[in-house]
Amino acid sequence: MKMAKKILAILLSVLFVAAAFVGCSSNAGDDEGKNDSAYANVKIGFICLHDENSTYDLNFIRAAKEAVGKLGLGEDQYIIKTGIPEGQECKEAADDLVDAGCTIIFADSFGHEDYMIQAAQENPDVQFCHATGTRAHTEGLANYHNAFASIYEGRYLAGIAAGMKLNEMIAAGKFTADEAKMGYVGAFTYAEVISGYTSFFLGAKSVCPTVTMEVTFTGSWYDEAKEKEGANKLIANGCKLISQHADSMGAPTACEAAGVPNVSYNGSTIDACANTFIVSSRINWAPYFEYIIKQNAADQAIDKDWTGTLATDSVVLTDINEAVAAQGTADAVAEAKAKLQDGTLHVFDTSAFTVTVTDSKNANAKVDADGHMTSYMADVDTDAAYTGDTEAVVDGYFAESKDRSAPYFDVQIDGIDLLDTEF
Repeated sequence: MKMAKKILAILLSVLFVAAAFVGCSSNAGDDEGKNDSAYANVKIGFICLHDENSTYDLNFIRAAKEAVGKLGLGEDQYIIKTGIPEGQECKEAADDLVDAGCTIIFADSFGHEDYMIQAAQENPDVQFCHATGTRAHTEGLANYHNAFASIYEGRYLAGIAAGMKLNEMIAAGKFTADEAKMGYVGAFTYAEVISGYTSFFLGAKSVCPTVTMEVTFTGSWYDEAKEKEGANKLIANGCKLISQHADSMGAPTACEAAGVPNVSYNGSTIDACANTFIVSSRINWAPYFEYIIKQNAADQAIDKDWTGTLATDSVVLTDINEAVAAQGTADAVAEAKAKLQDGTLHVFDTSAFTVTVTDSKNANAKVDADGHMTSYMADVDTDAAYTGDTEAVVDGYFAESKDRSAPYFDVQIDGIDLLDTEF
């Protein structure tokens, strides 16, 4: 009997200890589950102008998947809609996402803004976020937000890589310094594009002072045929290097066929253009997506205008293609990046460029006797007439994206010739 009691006591002790471990394990699991469920009530919808064939939209789609994966959202907590035009289709897509239970809806193209605002007005309990938009700070809607990044800094760094390549080709006797002309394929004559090609040019000019540039416009964010045609026209005009703010492989493949160095946008083209690709800059949207998901989960306000930076890892460059890039490019880019980050270098330093003012060109600018800009009334609070309303020159530089996230640098600086400006 004593032996039976003893055995029973041992068994009870074992069971008690086991139960304790189970309890501990269960508690740990509960805690982990609570952490994982922090975003349980979040559902995010993405509206994309094109699909993965567009380098622009591919960049958003990859960032979306990275963000939801990092935060542990399930497949039922996000929806990606592709091929949504800049028209009523955007409003319909937003309505569909609301009906699907999305608590945040994001759209990626400039022309989506009117329709996102309409959707925000009709659905005050849903947060609407928009890339490249201009009106969040003036619409007075608590649930409508704009976002962008200081990509002009990334383009400036990419421009340094371009200028280094020009210098290498000049030194090799391929052309003279006075013939150092670049080409740029842009989509539209929006401030976003102007800010982009100007910052790229200024980056190149910082290391290759004689550089000039021609810009052609396609009138479309994504048209491979027109972008290829534009690049070929620039090459025929004597451009020695090409970059672009358009979303297909048209310009890069034209450069590869012609043997002309290319600086791409929104991702590396090295697989298709190994002999001409130098580097690419892009906005990394993952930090923004993580931010809005976290804010939404915590029922916290989302910034009206959010601007990602080099410091937030929102502006990034691809690996430099050392097989094509000039020697010393990586060091030159790294040096400039450090100066941009510590504030000792500004992309739109007014001492680095001159401006010609006429009745039809740069009417919002004031310049000194040397042509350096001393004042510029930028169109920050966008209206139909694009009226200048905000002083943008501060402490000797144009303070891009200071008063709203989307670019508003639309100055036509000397050294850049524009073609096909009807767009």
